[in-house]
Amino acid sequence: MTTSTTSPQRTRLLRLSHLHRIAARQRDLLIGLVAAVGVVVYVIAAISMDEAGFPLDDSWIHQTYARNLAEHGEWAFIPGEPSVASTSPLYTVLLSIGYVLRIPFMVWTFALGVLALAGGGWIGVRVAERLFPDLRTVGLWTGLALVLVWHLVWAASSGMETMLFATLSLAVVGLTWRELPERETSDRPVDAFKRGAVLGLVGALLTLTRPEGVGLVGLAGLFVLLAWPYGSLRDGWRTYVAWGAGVSLGWLVGVAPYVAVNYNLSGDLLPNTSAAKQAENAPARELPLLERYGRMLLPLSAGGQLLLLPGVVMALARLFHRIRHGERTAVLLLLPLAWIVMDVSAYAIRLPAPYQHGRYVIPILPHIVLYGVGGTLLIVKAGQRTPLRRVLSRSLALSTLLIMVPFWVIGARAYGRDVRIINTEMVKTAKWIRDNPELVPEDELLAVHDIGAVGYYAPRPILDLAGLVSPEVVPIILDHEALMGLLRVRCARYLMVLPDQLPAEPDDHRLGPVEYDAAQNKNVAQPLFITNEPYAPDAGGGNMAIYQLRLEWPPECAEK
Repeated sequence: MTTSTTSPQRTRLLRLSHLHRIAARQRDLLIGLVAAVGVVVYVIAAISMDEAGFPLDDSWIHQTYARNLAEHGEWAFIPGEPSVASTSPLYTVLLSIGYVLRIPFMVWTFALGVLALAGGGWIGVRVAERLFPDLRTVGLWTGLALVLVWHLVWAASSGMETMLFATLSLAVVGLTWRELPERETSDRPVDAFKRGAVLGLVGALLTLTRPEGVGLVGLAGLFVLLAWPYGSLRDGWRTYVAWGAGVSLGWLVGVAPYVAVNYNLSGDLLPNTSAAKQAENAPARELPLLERYGRMLLPLSAGGQLLLLPGVVMALARLFHRIRHGERTAVLLLLPLAWIVMDVSAYAIRLPAPYQHGRYVIPILPHIVLYGVGGTLLIVKAGQRTPLRRVLSRSLALSTLLIMVPFWVIGARAYGRDVRIINTEMVKTAKWIRDNPELVPEDELLAVHDIGAVGYYAPRPILDLAGLVSPEVVPIILDHEALMGLLRVRCARYLMVLPDQLPAEPDDHRLGPVEYDAAQNKNVAQPLFITNEPYAPDAGGGNMAIYQLRLEWPPECAEK
């Protein structure tokens, strides 16, 4: 009798489970499709304005390292000269796979961007469902929001590690939340160690994508300790110690090889690029701290995600309510909030650089969306109580969606303009150098600030004025006379810079012959080459130029 009654129930459960899996696959397919369409549309926008490319010169640094790794087996920007200017070794290795497989590098790069963006959406679905288990559609809406936020589509199409870092940060949060009490896992120390090791390895991948990822791994350990999801202290300490040991071991195993390589090449555990960027942005650190926070966050406010802020407040209010009423484990659900605060604070304090749509802090957006979408759905749910609340709450949700889509289009145009500027300034100049070896010989030292496109299209000896591959520049990066002195003793014959990167006054005779420029109404040194494209000046910048230097070189330079 028992068998006859339970068998139909089991069949029903199996059928529901099967239908749930089908729905999940369809949902993931939709999110992946939207992500792919987003990247393709952004690339088409760039092609319609100029040609395919990347919106940052730094993207070309990654490509140069990846190509040299694939073709020469070297971790080097200049073949034969190992260096550590790539702050994202994981992303560089992923790019190099495309060169090994002989896939066109842009196709491979944009495919990685699609996977990173879609992966963020897929992981976001699962993490959102863990955060808001009582909201039936929260996973779908969170996943779609993540692949529609234009900053994230821009990041996925940028040829940079930004979207990969954002996606891995969501993965670290999701793996940390496996320690919550409602998990279907064991508290046995051996099982906790395995879960910790997986988290540690993913945390290592996060750190190898951007060094600051180690901060999220540390926060994960701290918040599990604060939440203490293992029952009594007496019974749970072995579980926590085993989990923490797994995290530590997994992370160390993951990062140790790169740290060893970095130490062998530079004598430092981490790349020197962070020090170089901090030194160059030192004047910005003189601003009041609150202003620096505002400058870092302002670029992220341009989009539909701004309307998610009421939802963020609602979600956090609910979590704090649970904590105040004795649900200690809910503390762990504040991990994304802690990461947002830590990441923004790190940049506001050490590297307040809000340019390029706030690209340094773009990876916090998925965590804002995570709280914001679920919180907005909570507002809609709570608004069912009265007609007025129902209208207001649904208007908020609808407005968020309606604004997010137009900003997605605006972002495509911004991306196209960004790519066009890089193509018509950095890439155009690099190709001119490649095509005119009689004017800029390959064996002559070129001093250059934006090294990416030059390294890819016209590889040669360079002195990096940004200090990424020339660490000797970092201590004097803001001292123009010291830089000119370094150019002299290093026997630099040519200088490639934008107007605001000149290490001398525009009419300095050391830059070249000085003549009157009617357009500027002043005397300026005449460059050997200048792009004369309108797009960078229209955006408030200037044209890339190459100067044939006239320095009093030391005698040993004559022998070179």
